[in-house]
Amino acid sequence: MLYFFKILTTTIWVGFSCLIGICVSVIRPFDTRNIKIATNILSFGRHFLGIKIELRNKDILDKYRPCVFISNHQDNLDIFPGSYTVPHYTVTIGKRSIIYLPFFGQFFWLTGNILIDRSNKKKAFETMDEAANAIKNKKLSIWIMPEGTRSRGRGVLPFKKGPFVTAIKAQVPIIPIAFSPYGNNINLHKWNSGKIIVEVLDPIHTQGLTLDNVNEIKDQAFHMIAQAVSRLDHELKNE
Repeated sequence: MLYFFKILTTTIWVGFSCLIGICVSVIRPFDTRNIKIATNILSFGRHFLGIKIELRNKDILDKYRPCVFISNHQDNLDIFPGSYTVPHYTVTIGKRSIIYLPFFGQFFWLTGNILIDRSNKKKAFETMDEAANAIKNKKLSIWIMPEGTRSRGRGVLPFKKGPFVTAIKAQVPIIPIAFSPYGNNINLHKWNSGKIIVEVLDPIHTQGLTLDNVNEIKDQAFHMIAQAVSRLDHELKNE
């Protein structure tokens, strides 16, 4: 019963948060300042779920911008540590199919986030070029989940190249961010459901690198996040 109550109230809250984002965006469409307004409201939904979020190394979020933020992608709960962490002037790249989700899809699009069609490689590469140009010309940061799909308890999945190509083309740092695993550490059947640790890791610099270095920094980023996720999982299990 408690689980369903939490899901219902949180779903209503997410819808309300997105509606606020849509209303603000109707006044100033595709203005990235709208994102932070809505995500500040959205992140409060963690309290309905009984989840605590601990953000570590917050200072790194602003120190190296504009940049490319990358994080692991587990399931729908990601919207709460993500909205809690995302800094100002940062847009997210998401699948084009998101736009069809009621409220959230329209909010995502109208607030200036970037939609990518992964089924069309040519269009996908064009979108990543658009992201690189946004970084260089508008001084925006980009947040991407390089696994490309939810891991759903399977650990950190292999990374796609897109975010790393974008970072090299824009010649900006990559900031890896690790979300602690939810599977064994979050129990929505309890009032106090558990804790998510968000750890911002040291930057991977791309200044002077070329596209020949894509696989090298992709592998480096994967190992940094995978090791951090494993370490945070161990820490939470031993609290």
